[in-house]
Amino acid sequence: MYDFIIIGGGILGFSTAMQLAERFPDKKMLLVEKESGPARHQSGHNSGVIHAGVYYAPGSLKARFCLAGNRATREFCDRHKIDYEICGKLLVATNPRELTRMEALWERTAANGLEREWLCAEALAEREPHITGMGALFIPSSGIVDYARVAEAMGDEFQRRGGQIRYDHKVTGLDERAGEVLVTTSQGEYSGRYLVSCSGLMADRVVRLLGRDPGFTICPFRGEYYRLADRHSGIVNHLIYPIPDPSMPFLGVHLTRMIDGSVTVGPNAVLALKREGYRKRDVSLPDMARMFTNPGILKVLGRNFRPGLVELKNSLFRKSYLAEVRKYCPSLALDDLEPWPAGVRAQAVSRDGRLIDDFLFVNTRRTVNVCNAPSPAATSAIPIGRHIVKKVCSIVQAS
Repeated sequence: MYDFIIIGGGILGFSTAMQLAERFPDKKMLLVEKESGPARHQSGHNSGVIHAGVYYAPGSLKARFCLAGNRATREFCDRHKIDYEICGKLLVATNPRELTRMEALWERTAANGLEREWLCAEALAEREPHITGMGALFIPSSGIVDYARVAEAMGDEFQRRGGQIRYDHKVTGLDERAGEVLVTTSQGEYSGRYLVSCSGLMADRVVRLLGRDPGFTICPFRGEYYRLADRHSGIVNHLIYPIPDPSMPFLGVHLTRMIDGSVTVGPNAVLALKREGYRKRDVSLPDMARMFTNPGILKVLGRNFRPGLVELKNSLFRKSYLAEVRKYCPSLALDDLEPWPAGVRAQAVSRDGRLIDDFLFVNTRRTVNVCNAPSPAATSAIPIGRHIVKKVCSIVQAS
């Protein structure tokens, strides 16, 4: 029997496992992951941004975890010799309405304790000759890293502390009993005194395996990216973001300098027709049936019908996608956009049709389940893992 079993080989699962092994050095631990390696889903399919905490409500878990996670990520990378760069982020306003929204972000960044600078159009042009706007908000603490590499290093640290990892182990059953949790996988059964699940796109299904009604449903949104042609690898000096529309749930298409020197464009946000639907042709009839009969998801789709059509148009027509980028980078042309892998965001939706915006946990007597870990979860992985370990300690003390 294991003392702790962790489900999920993404950055949250490995962060939690690593810190559990540090907190309980004499305990026997196992991490199971259904894929053949680490970070095969959200942790390895994102823009690689080390977020600063610009957008999040002051005092929320998102804001607190992001600010702490920005520092913790850099410290972890320094210790493990993982390349990263603090290049800063520019949020660019392209019209008077966005300038007004930028003022609200200026106040929010102050409330969140961030260093920032207000740039006029001339100062923006001096910093970024290829970017056009009426002004910009500069956040110097934002950066870039390869989160798959970070997750892998966390897994190595977990194993160095005595933890075991089992890949190709899909969890098919959970049974919480007196004194143990029985975990059934595609490769056999394991027993643990306590269980932590960090299962991302499958979070609601894991809770159901425990015989609990999660109270939410995961709705998958595909974020599609392009990569700029190599001739444009030096087109920007910072991360370039639009000013987000507060009525929209996602941040909009941005230009991201990657740690390998390339520049990506994206993501958009379109409904995926399969829980892990990374390609347009990925379709699952059972997943679609569950989504389109779920009252909460139907309410979300109804409220966002018009912007959803715009996102779908941008997905289907590269020229429409390009138009979003040309609002602040007009020199780009259609043949500058090259294919790049998409990601799928696990968005928790409540029964009453709310997009759950903050971190969400569902706990039982012997389990802690991470049920919603939206962006900036990768940036915040270390403080989130610390938070989970505290929850586990409370369960251990109570049992």
